[in-house]
Amino acid sequence: MLSLSLRRLRPGLGLGLGQRRYPAPGRPLRIVDLRSDTVSRPGPAMRAAMAAAPLGDDVYGEDPTVNELQKQAAELFGMEDTLFVPSGTMGNLISVMCHCRERGAELIVGDQAHIHIHEQGGAAQIAGIHSRVVKNLPDGTFDLNEVESKVRRHYPDSHYPRTSVICLENTQNLTGGRVLPLSFLQEGLGAPIGSLIGGRKEFIEQALRVRKVLGGGMRQAGVLAAAGLISLSDMVERLRDDHRNARKFAEGIQTFATSVCNVDINAVETNILMFTMTDPRISPKEFCDKMAEVTEEEVSVMGCGVRVLLQQVYECTVRAVWHLDVSEEDTDLALQKLQYVIKSIKTSNGSTKSCNP
Repeated sequence: MLSLSLRRLRPGLGLGLGQRRYPAPGRPLRIVDLRSDTVSRPGPAMRAAMAAAPLGDDVYGEDPTVNELQKQAAELFGMEDTLFVPSGTMGNLISVMCHCRERGAELIVGDQAHIHIHEQGGAAQIAGIHSRVVKNLPDGTFDLNEVESKVRRHYPDSHYPRTSVICLENTQNLTGGRVLPLSFLQEGLGAPIGSLIGGRKEFIEQALRVRKVLGGGMRQAGVLAAAGLISLSDMVERLRDDHRNARKFAEGIQTFATSVCNVDINAVETNILMFTMTDPRISPKEFCDKMAEVTEEEVSVMGCGVRVLLQQVYECTVRAVWHLDVSEEDTDLALQKLQYVIKSIKTSNGSTKSCNP
């Protein structure tokens, strides 16, 4: 099975926060929103496609736009069939429920997986599925020997849950958008991640039933599927722009910010960048605040105000995510702001902060 998020592929105009504004005459303000790719919004072409989409009842399998999206996605990913669902979280839960047919079944999952950390424990809360974690390695994979040791071999002994599925996340978000090697994926594993679920026809038939019971049957869903079709047809090729811009920012950190923060340039493989704060004078939260604020001095020095929105994800780690609404010019502005903030930190006499990675 496979789950794919369409979010990164959406043409966008930028969130209200992310649009360029001018707070006062003569004081231009630019906002570069790197918190997540979820902040993007549909552009004119996508909105037009949504408005013109032919519709039908998708629960009856009669929405032609949904059917076309599912067909194209299946062809693109080499699957027998796919199923359109409202969200990645639902896609993950449906996939797990289809593989774990009995309550009390067990899911083996990485300790940094989205399904384990950020989905409210839905597999346990809704489906009664027990999770057993293995440690994600820095490249997003995990030790297959550890996985082997975690597989329950006691069934049908009534003392133990039954291991039913091993879950992979690809790309792996919290290790920095790492791409799992094909050789690793081929050693018996599959990855449920997103809002298009792919698999064998029998699996998709079961997923369709589970989608219904979870409230995911959206009837005339073609207005949403039309956006997905634009994503698949027009946006896939430009993902490399996001990857290039993320790496450009990482190289900037490596060039002039190593005294304050650290980045593993070899770990920057996609649009997600993780870097660690190492200067005891500033915490990750304070760093994010400084990148987001605009001062009179900054406007004077840089000629405009630049707000760069970042997200602290761990005690000492900051995440930045590139998407359609962040251009190469925006990336350059973010680097200028980073240089300004780094200089201000170096010249400050702030108190020592405690930060333990």
